[in-house]
Amino acid sequence: MNENIKQKLTLLPDQPGCYLMKDRQGTIIYVGKAKILKNRVRSYFTGSHDGKTFRLVNEIEDFEYIVTSSNIEALLLELNLIKKYDPKYNVMLKDDKTYPFIKLTAERHPKLIITRKVKKDKGKYFGPYPNVMAANETKKLLDRIYPLRKCSTLPDRVCLYYHLGQCLAPCVNEVHEEQYKQMTDEITRFLNGGYNEIKKELTEKMNSASEELDFERAKEFRDKIIHIETIMEKQKITMTDFTDRDVFGYAVDKGWMCVQVFFVRQGKLIERDVSMFPIFNEPEEEILTFLGRFYEKSNHIKPKEVLIQDEIDLSLAEQLLQIKVLKPQRGQKKDLIKMAIKNAKIALNEKFSLIEKDEVRTIKAVENLGELMGIYTPHRIESFDNSNIQGTDPVSAMVVFIDGKPNKREYRKYKIKSVKGPDDYESMREVTRRRYSRALKEELPLPDLIIIDGGKGHVEAVRDVLENELGLDIPLAGLVKDDKHKTSNLLYGNPLEIIPLGRNSQEFYLLQRIQDEVHRFAITFHRQTRGKSAFQSLLDEIPGIGEKRKKQLLKEFGSVKKMKEATFEEFRAIGIPAPAVEELMKKLQS
Repeated sequence: MNENIKQKLTLLPDQPGCYLMKDRQGTIIYVGKAKILKNRVRSYFTGSHDGKTFRLVNEIEDFEYIVTSSNIEALLLELNLIKKYDPKYNVMLKDDKTYPFIKLTAERHPKLIITRKVKKDKGKYFGPYPNVMAANETKKLLDRIYPLRKCSTLPDRVCLYYHLGQCLAPCVNEVHEEQYKQMTDEITRFLNGGYNEIKKELTEKMNSASEELDFERAKEFRDKIIHIETIMEKQKITMTDFTDRDVFGYAVDKGWMCVQVFFVRQGKLIERDVSMFPIFNEPEEEILTFLGRFYEKSNHIKPKEVLIQDEIDLSLAEQLLQIKVLKPQRGQKKDLIKMAIKNAKIALNEKFSLIEKDEVRTIKAVENLGELMGIYTPHRIESFDNSNIQGTDPVSAMVVFIDGKPNKREYRKYKIKSVKGPDDYESMREVTRRRYSRALKEELPLPDLIIIDGGKGHVEAVRDVLENELGLDIPLAGLVKDDKHKTSNLLYGNPLEIIPLGRNSQEFYLLQRIQDEVHRFAITFHRQTRGKSAFQSLLDEIPGIGEKRKKQLLKEFGSVKKMKEATFEEFRAIGIPAPAVEELMKKLQS
């Protein structure tokens, strides 16, 4: 603990609020809330901690705090701060999947669509459907029963759906708003749990058509009834009041929390969501943060009712969610809570061995690598590699590993601009100059370690750019391969020396993964670039093929191989003149 932190700990107030932990670069790495700031923040720097909390505390170089007037204010502020800073130790829900909704559009000619985005556009949204197949099957069923339009833009003639009886063809027919209102009202009623009423109405219509000897019409109604029964009776009814509710149950063990959310829609338990993450606060506090982020981070529409277990503060939960929150004590609702908790415990037990193995493989490997190199734990590693063939189409690529895992959103591709011919050193100088000039200008996070896929010359070229041009002091290492193109040695220091690594150690395997990944990424990018340039240069040589026709050929065939396999008629079919086709086919064959 540094002197600055010691001084700040003595000034902490006995009031609720939020605290923001920072690393040595001033980046906020964790946001938490507390009923009493003094007690909670001090607890991080006293006593012993488990591995994950120890790692967090080890990175803290400074902290800030914001005092609030109540616990609910602290909770809401925490959610806003997490949303703003996206700290790496507040990991819960970062990879949360989005679920589809069935949307009834608010247009002159409405239609039913499946969407994962909920917008304020006056459309009606039904869901979410954690089971994507259930959403698609339900939409197909409604498409069969209600002939709304299917096309995104109205064509100038009727389509197949009109002939199948699944569209009223507003493109050529006048469809009155009353017809649409009747259908949209029934669809709304259906998706809000009233499909039994719809089925009853269809049965009456079927019987009526049968009595009038209109057997074809009666068969249509019968088929619709069968479709409703097939789709809607696949799911088990768990409640009889048809209320939409979410059921939250959690379990905690060894500093990890598992939360199971059961989705009950129109009385049916349709699916569940499972989230597992490390916690650094009391479970009762963490679950409230989870509740707030669950509806803020994902695209879930809040249900009419939420069920929670006894340990959660009911008053805070209701103030946070602004909907009805219950702590059931008996009956079906209590059984649902018990089932969620039971599933959370089972999931946590099953995953623990995998979590421990993953930590050894990633975070522990990063820590060991830092110790071997004598540097701070390199939580963020950026690695570069070049790719070219005899200097043609030179490219470079960068991959980012955070706590031993690839973060593909931060990968970057670079086309080399200033280097002529096969000069790996200058290419590496150019790309690192571009990368870190921009990082400084835009105040992007800087890496704890830079790894160059190359030997001494590559590393020294980059060191010159970092230290002499940009004034950066970032640990820099090189990875060299043996004659079998396998990871061989790690070069580090000034002058460069080989860092001894156990061939069966997790840190060696981590470096292998980094080197293989940056090489794969660079090679893939180079192939794409080379393929495009080769294709375009080939087309440039054909008389009668200008920019417009070149784009047409690229769009239609995409590669030289596919063009070689194409026939004369296929080229003519997209409007290429016969003389140009003949020249092109000659060129392809040669």
